[in-house]
Amino acid sequence: MRNISTIAGKEFKAYLNSPMAYIIICIFLLVTGTFFSIYLKNIDYTDTTIRGFLQYANPLLLLFAAIITMRSLAEEKKMGTWELLLTSPVRDVDVILGKFLAAMGIMIIMLAFTLYYPLLLQIFGDPDMGPIWTSYLGLLLLGGAGIAIGLFVSSLTNNQIISVVVSGIILFALWYLGNIANNNYMPTGLAKVLSYFSLQSHSTNFTIGIIDTRDIIYYFSIMALFLYSAVRSLESGRWN
Repeated sequence: MRNISTIAGKEFKAYLNSPMAYIIICIFLLVTGTFFSIYLKNIDYTDTTIRGFLQYANPLLLLFAAIITMRSLAEEKKMGTWELLLTSPVRDVDVILGKFLAAMGIMIIMLAFTLYYPLLLQIFGDPDMGPIWTSYLGLLLLGGAGIAIGLFVSSLTNNQIISVVVSGIILFALWYLGNIANNNYMPTGLAKVLSYFSLQSHSTNFTIGIIDTRDIIYYFSIMALFLYSAVRSLESGRWN
């Protein structure tokens, strides 16, 4: 556990020492804040929810998860520290979990700044806080799934651009599976399968205040699968 916390702390400081984390947070706040304001303006403040924020926060989280993780392992290979990492007296699972927690730390900070939105709603209205808090839980789970996928892809290449592009393709493919499943021409059985594997379909319940254990299990399964795959990728690199 100490190795994990040490690696997580080191990686987290590296994020904070890089302008990339601040740029990502600022862009996220600028985009989501703009559409949050536009949404409230169009409904004349009668709907005291964070729907305007959530509408763009979900896909942006996936994009930024790919960007945040693109340097996690790909940069180790590019900078020549990959061999040092592989020969260090730490387990592969410690390395992956440490980097995962560091990236999650940046994600949590990014979401924490958006708590200004529900605070604003409380000042000027009477929002139902239940769906708001469950929406944030859904965002954290979605972000965790995105980071796990990004880490796995980053472990496969030494090129950060390839890492972010491939991660983005996988993440948005999983997100838009829900839209494909809603196609009326899709066979019912296939539609159900695609809908189950869609990141988007499992985020819907959180936005309306429902915490379904099936959604939580799905997100944790995605995280476990891709983190395990990243560990196996690290192990194969050690032996090669």
